[in-house]
Amino acid sequence: MGEPTLRDRIELYYATVPLGFADAEEFGPLRLFVRKGEGAPYYGGPNHAYPVPAGPAPVSAGSASGGPATCSASSGPVGTGITAADIARVRARQRELGVAESFEWLAEVTPSLRALVEAAGLPVAERPLMVLDPHHPLPPQPLPEGVTIRVLDADDLGLPAVLALPRLAFADVGTAVGPAGRAELAAVAEKLVADGTVETIRPTLLTGHKVLAAAFAPDGTPLAAGHYHPARGITEIGGIGTLPTARRQGLGAAVMAALATHAREHGVHTVFLAYAEAAVARIYARLGFRPAGTTLLIADQPARGQ
Repeated sequence: MGEPTLRDRIELYYATVPLGFADAEEFGPLRLFVRKGEGAPYYGGPNHAYPVPAGPAPVSAGSASGGPATCSASSGPVGTGITAADIARVRARQRELGVAESFEWLAEVTPSLRALVEAAGLPVAERPLMVLDPHHPLPPQPLPEGVTIRVLDADDLGLPAVLALPRLAFADVGTAVGPAGRAELAAVAEKLVADGTVETIRPTLLTGHKVLAAAFAPDGTPLAAGHYHPARGITEIGGIGTLPTARRQGLGAAVMAALATHAREHGVHTVFLAYAEAAVARIYARLGFRPAGTTLLIADQPARGQ
């Protein structure tokens, strides 16, 4: 057997990384990751043609409500024989759990799934992928005077504001400078402390399941942030967002480069990401990322768990 292809590695990542936070339930040729505790829910998608990683085995769901559960490992070609009934069973289980009816998969691996999902009434969105050339040098990116980047630990005093930052960044899409700034950031950070979100994230930072980095102004305000979750030497960098008032200064690119460098230095050999805007893709291309396929997901589905 030859070396795994890039597509194989990305599939392996999607099959592995949720198992640090979720259980896997099998619905024939489909799999649903069910969150173990608090946090954003995960998605459903095709089974992956890999042995289940160390940890709890997937549950084979005998009915839409979970049915008689037996432990089993995934096997066979990815997404073989998916039917409308399989999709309906996963959706029914998601409704039972009270989570969004979300799916995510690689377009090139299971192209037939899109038509089935759309026929079920779910709109599908595309998120092109890019992968970092493993041989491409990645020097630190320039930063405005006084701005520094650091990787946060679980006890970092800046953690609440860093977790709040994407809420503002993604609520105001695009790359243009926007109105949300320090005051809005502080208000959201207070809410995340009050509702327990910050405490939920601390254990994932302690265990290394999540790596979070941010660019900070001299006064300690986070201006841009992002994260990655390593699994088997592979990771997807995500959540890159810039405080709307701080845009157009190269901060997102600087955080991206810092995260990719940190991942490389800690044993990650495959670094990839998804993007939604061509302007952002051009920035990533300048950093050494190249096209690597397309992820399909349900339009407007919540950000995946982790």
